[in-house]
Amino acid sequence: MYEIDISQDRALGIDRQITRRDFLNGVALTVGASLLPGELLAQNSGPDPSAQEYFLSKGITQQDPRYYPPQLTGMRGSHPGSFEVAHALRDGKHWESVGADADTGERYDLVVVGGGISGLATAYFYRQANGPQSKILVLDNHDDFGGHAKRNEFRAGKVIGYGGTQEIEGWPDWSPQAKGLLHDLGVDPNLFQTTYYEKDFRSNHGLKHSMFFNKETFGADAVVSGVGLPTWEAFAARTPLSENARKDLVRFQTAKVDYLPGLSLQEKTAKLAKMSFQTFLAEYAKVDPQVVAYFQSFAAGGFGVQIDQMPALISLWSGDFLKTYWDGNQGPTSAAAEGMGLKREREFSSGDASDRFLYYHFPDGNASIARLMVRSLIPGCAPGHTMEDIVTAKMDYTKLDQPSSKVRIRLNSTAVHVKHLGDPASTKEVEVTYVYDGKARKVRGAGCVLACYNAIIPYLCPELPQKQKDALAMGVKVPLVYTNVQLRKWTSVQKQGIAMAYCPTSYFSEVYLDFPVSMGDYHFAKTPEDPSVLHLVRIPCKPGLPVRDQHRAGRFELYTTTFETFERNIRDQLGRMLGPGGFDADHDIEAITVNRWPHGYADGFEELGDPDWPEAERPNVVGRQRFGRISIANSDAGASAETNVAIDQGYRAVQEVVSTQKAEAKSA
Repeated sequence: MYEIDISQDRALGIDRQITRRDFLNGVALTVGASLLPGELLAQNSGPDPSAQEYFLSKGITQQDPRYYPPQLTGMRGSHPGSFEVAHALRDGKHWESVGADADTGERYDLVVVGGGISGLATAYFYRQANGPQSKILVLDNHDDFGGHAKRNEFRAGKVIGYGGTQEIEGWPDWSPQAKGLLHDLGVDPNLFQTTYYEKDFRSNHGLKHSMFFNKETFGADAVVSGVGLPTWEAFAARTPLSENARKDLVRFQTAKVDYLPGLSLQEKTAKLAKMSFQTFLAEYAKVDPQVVAYFQSFAAGGFGVQIDQMPALISLWSGDFLKTYWDGNQGPTSAAAEGMGLKREREFSSGDASDRFLYYHFPDGNASIARLMVRSLIPGCAPGHTMEDIVTAKMDYTKLDQPSSKVRIRLNSTAVHVKHLGDPASTKEVEVTYVYDGKARKVRGAGCVLACYNAIIPYLCPELPQKQKDALAMGVKVPLVYTNVQLRKWTSVQKQGIAMAYCPTSYFSEVYLDFPVSMGDYHFAKTPEDPSVLHLVRIPCKPGLPVRDQHRAGRFELYTTTFETFERNIRDQLGRMLGPGGFDADHDIEAITVNRWPHGYADGFEELGDPDWPEAERPNVVGRQRFGRISIANSDAGASAETNVAIDQGYRAVQEVVSTQKAEAKSA
C-alpha cells in the first residue's frame, strides 16, 4: 500500500540538500571534513543526521561545549548508537566478567538506570527524601536525557517541536506526589489554559479537523476539512466515498440503533469488551467496507492498534467519531452507543475534555518537565528559574556529569549488568556495569533503581526470581513514530483548512500543525507565512496478528526502515495532501526529524484476549517488586504511558529504597 516510485525522487525533492540524511542500514553520506556538527549547530544550518556518529568519531563528547542533541535532525528517538549494546546483551553477549580495570571507583547513594521522566523523578524524590548531599548517578543509553520526552529544535531553537511525550494529560487526576513535583518545579498548568495556548488560533485561520482520503483505498486523493460539519450528510457528500458508503457512514454516525437487540446492558457490555471494533462494524452494524476503512486507524495514535484489535466497547465510548475530539471536546456518546443504551466509563464536560487534551502543552511537550527536573538537580546547567524561561533555555550538557556535582547524568551509557555484591538480603551494595564508547565500566551504589524498559531488565539482572523475570518480559511496548517537518511557511496547510488531518490508510495516520503555544520568549507562528512544524504520526501496526505480535513486527519494521524511506513517504503524502494548497515539497520543507520509538507506549495489559488479572497478579505489579537493594520504576511498572504514572512509579521506588535505609538505620 505504501510503495513509492523512487524514480520520482527528484520531483519529491529527495535530491535537495536539507538536514535529512543518515548512516542507518548502509545509507551513508559524506560529511565535509571542515563541517563539524558543532560548527553546523553554531551556524544554525542544523547538523546532518550522521552527526551522532560523527560526534563520537571526532571525540565530541558530553563534555564538549559543542555537544547539543536537541538540534540534531534526521533519525532521532531510538537513534543509531542508542540500542546496539542492548541488542548485543539480548543476543547473548556478557560483560559481567570484565577486568578490575573497568571499575571507575565511583560510589553513590543511588544509581538510576534510565534518564527518562521516571528516572529523573526518582533522582528528584530521592534527593528530596535524603537531602542535598545525596550522591546520585543517572545512566542513560541515549545522547540526551528525557527518554520519550524528546525535544526537537529547528532554527537554533526559534522553532520547537515535540518528539515524544506530548502533554500533561489528565492533570486534575494526578496524584498529590506528581502534582507536588510540578508545583516544586514552578509549573502551573492553569496558565496553559488562561495564557499560553491561543484558543482561537484555529478558528481565526479557518482550520478544522479534517480527513485525507487516499486514492489507493477511496479512489481519489482528497482532503475534506470539517469532519461531520455542518452535518454528516453534508460532510459525506464532499468525500470520495461511494454512494452506499456515504449512506452507511451517515447512518452509523446519526442513527440510534440497537445493534445488539435482545441482550441486557450487562451482556452487551461484556460482549463488546471482547469484540473488535472491526468485527462490530462489519458484522453487526453491517457497514460498507469503505466505512470500515474510514475508521481503520482512528485510535492508533492513542492506543497503538488499528480497529482489528481495538475493543468495540472503548471505540463506541469515543463519542462522535472524529468530529469533535481534536477540537478539544469529546462530544456526546456516539449514536450507536446511545442506541444500545451504553454509557461511557466516565463522562467529561466540554471544558474538562479540552483542558485534559489541548491546553497543558509545552512547545517541546513534556521535555520541558524533564529539563526543569535536570535544572533543579544540577544547578547551573541551564539559566533561569521559571516554567517560561526553560522553553528557550540553552542546556549546558558539560555540566551534567561533573565530579564536583552531587547529581550526575551520564549519557550514551548503556547498562548491561546489575548485581548485588553478596546476598541480596544482607549486602550493602549493588554493582552496575555499563558500556560507554565500546568499553565496559563499573560503579557501585547503596541502592539501584531500574527506570528503563521492563523487557531489558531480565537481561540486566539475571539473579531476579524467574516468576518476576517472566512478568517483566510479558509486556510488549507499542512502537510508534513521531515525525516533525519544519516548513518555511504553512500557507498550504491553511488553504486546505487543516488543523489536524486523520489519514486512515496512509503511511502516516495523523498530520497536524503543532499546538499554538507561546511562552516567555518563545512565540508560535503568528501568520501562515511564518515557519512552523508539522507533526506526523505513524503506528506500524500489522493487522491480523495478535496485539503483541503486531507490536513485535512493528518494532522490527522500525529498526529496518531507513531515514530515506521515511523521507520519501513524508514528501509523497504531504504533496498529495497539501499540493492543492500550493505546497512544494522541494521548496517548503526545511528540515525533517524522525523520532523513532520501537519501544514506545507501555503495555496496558488490557488488549483483546488478555485475562482479567486480579490486581496483585497483573504482570506489571509482579514485575515491579523490589529485589534486595534493587527497585523498579518506569511507565511499564504502572502499565500506562502517561507522564504522571512514570512520576508515580519513581516515587514508589524511592519509598522502597528509603524504607530499606530506615530499617537498616534502626537495626544499627
